[in-house]
Amino acid sequence: MTDPAVIAIFGPTASGKSAVAEALVERIPAELVSADAMQAYRGLPILTNQPAVLTRLVAVWPLDHDGSVGEYQVLAHEAIDDILSTGKTPVVAGGTGLYLRAALAVIGVPPRPTPGERERWATAYDREGAEWAHTRLAELDLAAAAAVHPNDRRRVVRALELATTGSSLVPEKNRLWSEETRRLTCIVGLEFPSRKLELRIEERTRLMFESGVEEEVRRALAGPISATVAKTLGLREVAELPRDEAIEAVGRRTRQYAAYQRKWMRRIAGLVTVDADRPAGEIADEILEVARARQRLPARRAG
Repeated sequence: MTDPAVIAIFGPTASGKSAVAEALVERIPAELVSADAMQAYRGLPILTNQPAVLTRLVAVWPLDHDGSVGEYQVLAHEAIDDILSTGKTPVVAGGTGLYLRAALAVIGVPPRPTPGERERWATAYDREGAEWAHTRLAELDLAAAAAVHPNDRRRVVRALELATTGSSLVPEKNRLWSEETRRLTCIVGLEFPSRKLELRIEERTRLMFESGVEEEVRRALAGPISATVAKTLGLREVAELPRDEAIEAVGRRTRQYAAYQRKWMRRIAGLVTVDADRPAGEIADEILEVARARQRLPARRAG
């Protein structure tokens, strides 16, 4: 007897991930888990396009919290295991590729920088010279030293910082792009025509402004926000630009992000692509066919 499968859905922004995930919940006993870095924060539901249906790991951190992949990974593994313990299927959906991978596998996440440690090594590099710093790195982490040129100041300093925390710039095994997962997993990528996706992004951006994103951002910036939240796509544009300029700028950045997500999708090992230019229910049916051909899933709901 094998564990119930995990279904993971990835795709560019506006490709319909949430709708497909919700359609899956209508078809099998399942619960949703978000793999979106910014949806983890409370206070920006419009800007981060948070789902309307109950989804785990949405709005779990306050805006002044500086979340990390490592912290998310622990929460995601707990959520997935909890859902599996009830006999349901976790459906992990989101557009942050690193978060999706962290939810599905165990990836080595470098520790947070120790305050002042990077500056200490940078000062030592500048004072003692590149050769000294590289020799010191070889003493601490020979594999990292072999992979980094002495004159690459940024990487030498980062490697020294990691080495002093017991980590390495060159992990023994790169799990990020492997097919290895903690649980049986069917990973699906949503393919959507580029021009149609651009039109969807334009429509979504305008709808955000009609739904009150400007007031939402004003409220968020009235209090403290973390460095991570400050990087939220569209936050500064909405806060600082006139509406028409902000709409154009947010749309442009979102299109660029979608292109980046497409590149990430091509690198996900074991991913099966499906045509997303059709009703969400049809896509969900195809995903279930693919998943059931690979591993055991709960029976389809009657009715």
